[in-house]
Amino acid sequence: MILHLIRHPKPLIDPGICYGRLDVTAEAPELLAAKLRPLLPPGLPVWSSPLRRCAELALSLDTGTQLDARLAEMDFGAWEGRPWDDIPRAELDAWAADVAGYAPPGGESPLALQRRVLAFLDELAVPEAVIVTHAGVIRVLLAHLQALPPAQWTRLSFPYGSHTRIELPR
Repeated sequence: MILHLIRHPKPLIDPGICYGRLDVTAEAPELLAAKLRPLLPPGLPVWSSPLRRCAELALSLDTGTQLDARLAEMDFGAWEGRPWDDIPRAELDAWAADVAGYAPPGGESPLALQRRVLAFLDELAVPEAVIVTHAGVIRVLLAHLQALPPAQWTRLSFPYGSHTRIELPR
C-alpha cells in the first residue's frame, strides 16, 4: 500500500503554546492544496484528522474526504493550550525520561498514539491513499516502520505542509 502522508499547514496559534488536540485553524489551506495537487495521483481517497488544521486542507484537496479521529494529534491533556514554559519542569522531565510511555496528566502517551494510528492502518483496505494529519502521527508511524527505539523518535521531523510518500508491505 502506498500512503501520501501530508502534514497540515502552520497553525494560527501563538509560538510556545502546547497544542495537540487543541482545535485551531491553519494558514491558507487552499494555497497549500494547490501546491500539493501536482504531487498526488488524481482520484486517490483522502482520509484526515478531524482537527480543523487538517480537515480544512483535506477538504480543499477532496470534498469526499473521510475524517477519522484515530488520525488526530496526540492528546496533551492538562498541557493543551498552555505555554510550554508554564508546564511543571518535573512533568517535562518525566516525559524526557520516557519519551514513548509517558502521558501528560489527562492525556495520552506516544505509544497510545502509535497504537491507534496502527489500528487505523490495519483497517485501511486500499492500494493507495492520501492521509492529512499531524507530525506526531507521521512520526510514530515512521518510527514503527523503521523500528526506531523511542529515544530516536524525536529526530523524525516533518515541516508544515510536507508530503511524505511511503510504501507499506501488505
